[in-house]
Amino acid sequence: MTSLWRCRDRSFKWGDRTLIMGIVNVTPDSFSDGGLFYDKGKAIEHAYRLIADGADIIDAGGASTRPGADPVPEEVELQRVLTVVQEIAGVGGYPVSIDTFSYEVAARCLEAGACVINDVTGLQNDLRLANLAAESGAGLILMHMRGTPRTMQSMTDYENLTEEIRSFFARQVKAARQIGVSDDQIVLDPGIGFSKTADQNLEIIQNLDKVRFDHFPLLLGPSRKSFIGKITGAEPPHRLYGTIGAAAVGIMNGADIVRVHDVKENREAALVVDSIKRGIVINAGG
Repeated sequence: MTSLWRCRDRSFKWGDRTLIMGIVNVTPDSFSDGGLFYDKGKAIEHAYRLIADGADIIDAGGASTRPGADPVPEEVELQRVLTVVQEIAGVGGYPVSIDTFSYEVAARCLEAGACVINDVTGLQNDLRLANLAAESGAGLILMHMRGTPRTMQSMTDYENLTEEIRSFFARQVKAARQIGVSDDQIVLDPGIGFSKTADQNLEIIQNLDKVRFDHFPLLLGPSRKSFIGKITGAEPPHRLYGTIGAAAVGIMNGADIVRVHDVKENREAALVVDSIKRGIVINAGG
């Protein structure tokens, strides 16, 4: 079944094939590529490269959410990311998601042309992000996480992991709806690597059908995560093959969007998995 994800003046079809979200970290300390694209010019160049490689949307962030990361002042986060959003979305006209849980950063980036708010706290940090989405019509990604990036890996005890994630989705979707966010704006993310152990990440990917809430699309973000390193022994920059494996299984089990660093390789893999899953050839132009 094909449905639409509405993001301001854009709509993304999901259900026919997996959507690819390309990661641009404008940070000095992200776990995988911290510092590589801290220079704004390099970040913009990298974003255009990911678009050329087939990214459906660019996810730009100015504050690391790696385990143990310290909070970043809003003015610093904004200084890092705003120029990139202005160039890619405002000048280039490409769809950009702003990866932030700061109201001010999200508001300024929407003004600059971003069409999606990607909130890793799922509205737990600032419910006003739902107001922004309701007022602007922006897409809203709600991710499951306990605590903060600094504390989350000390909060991994669950009685029933998949049921807790699903219950969290139900609560946060209800909160967003009450503020005026439409269902067709919302995407849900189970939060691979956020307040989860390696085994719990595997459980989520294996049981996405139990995590899915109602009719909402699911985003999966396994790219270069530590559970892949624990399995393969590879350092973050060398976890491409593990990422493709995790994403492929995730797609087979119901992921509608994958958030990745390596767009070209994951897009090609996703096209093959989509074709197998649906029993029809889905080519690069589809």
